[in-house]
Amino acid sequence: MFSASPDDGRRAILHLDVRLHPDDRDLTGPEWTEVAHRLARAAGIEIPGKGHGCRWIAVHAQPRRLDLIANLIHLDGAWHAPPADVLRRLAAEARRIEQDLQLIPVPAAPSARADSQLAQTASAQLASVLAQLADEQAGALAVVRKLVEHVAYLIASPPGSDTAHRLELIARRLHTIQQDLDATADHLVQPRAATFPCTVQRPVHRTL
Repeated sequence: MFSASPDDGRRAILHLDVRLHPDDRDLTGPEWTEVAHRLARAAGIEIPGKGHGCRWIAVHAQPRRLDLIANLIHLDGAWHAPPADVLRRLAAEARRIEQDLQLIPVPAAPSARADSQLAQTASAQLASVLAQLADEQAGALAVVRKLVEHVAYLIASPPGSDTAHRLELIARRLHTIQQDLDATADHLVQPRAATFPCTVQRPVHRTL
């Protein structure tokens, strides 16, 4: 028989692991204790002044790592209800711990603007490749098309040769593909309207 949460979940254990950056300094015992309590409060498993919350322990069994383990079922059988924004709260507290203990911060995720610039660079490179393939004079498809046209010309006698006619149709299809590739290359390098979140600066009121 297994316990289940009100939403029929069966994950009764919360496990958080904290690892230092390879270039971080070693933390002292009191600093590890501070990290454990701060993350426990951010996760909502330790509430100051409440003595009947979740039972939890912090284990510092491996160098430069801390494991925080909590039982999400209270002693009275009630399930712990974590904050709705628990992941955001944990991430924010981790950033504050990094700053307070002078640890190396986690690299920020690429911004939407940086992602857009990378996408534009990749599109320009692909457009260049397609343009080279579609080039009417020296492109790979132009060379193939001219060879097909030349063979069709050589075997054009007697007039109305079925093979020559089929080769002419192939040459036309190759020319159509060249045009399509050229148009696609132009489309890739067209400037696109990028949307970025608008930041509204609120006026700051100071009391002297």
